[in-house]
Amino acid sequence: MKLVSNSLIPDQPISEQYAFARIATENHITLSDNINPHLAWSEAPEGTQSFVLICHDPDVPSKGDDVNQEGRTVPASLPRVDFYHWLLLDIPATTTEIAEGSHCRGVTPNGKSGPVAPDGMRHGINDYTAWFAGDERFAGDENMKGNYFGYDGPCPPWNDERLHHYIFTLYALDIQTLQVQGELTGGNIVAALEGHILASASINTTYTLNPEL
Repeated sequence: MKLVSNSLIPDQPISEQYAFARIATENHITLSDNINPHLAWSEAPEGTQSFVLICHDPDVPSKGDDVNQEGRTVPASLPRVDFYHWLLLDIPATTTEIAEGSHCRGVTPNGKSGPVAPDGMRHGINDYTAWFAGDERFAGDENMKGNYFGYDGPCPPWNDERLHHYIFTLYALDIQTLQVQGELTGGNIVAALEGHILASASINTTYTLNPEL
């Protein structure tokens, strides 16, 4: 199976228009365009009944003590955890493309509604939900808290010593509807995929808000 994009260049920095935040001269960062990128795929295996799309960042600090704190840095040696930016379920087997900006255009304070998505698809809950709720792993803004469904792009800590990676993965499944136990979070969705994946394909990108990187 092949996954391509008119918006993303493999192994290169993602454009800031697809990010949640960009570097700014004041206050380090500012909100960005937050547009979902274009993705297209081909050569799905025989028997594919649906697709699931996941974008995650495996480089998120496991502790938020130093995140975005003046005079401090997030050390590259700090253990990291997954942060899910986009969870799109039940993509019809006949679908071969997602248009740029078709699922997100701009930052929506307090989150976007869900799980209903176009054409019978479902959006999962991305990890900005935990970020803005003040999860101990992160250092978010409680004024922005809410349920964040669908796509929200990169916003790594501006003081992180590590370059963050953003991996867009498409899974071809042998079922039409993914049965998820519990909320539609990244961990629950990944667990539900087990035993149903026929093939997968990925595009890896990077992003940083640290001007020193």
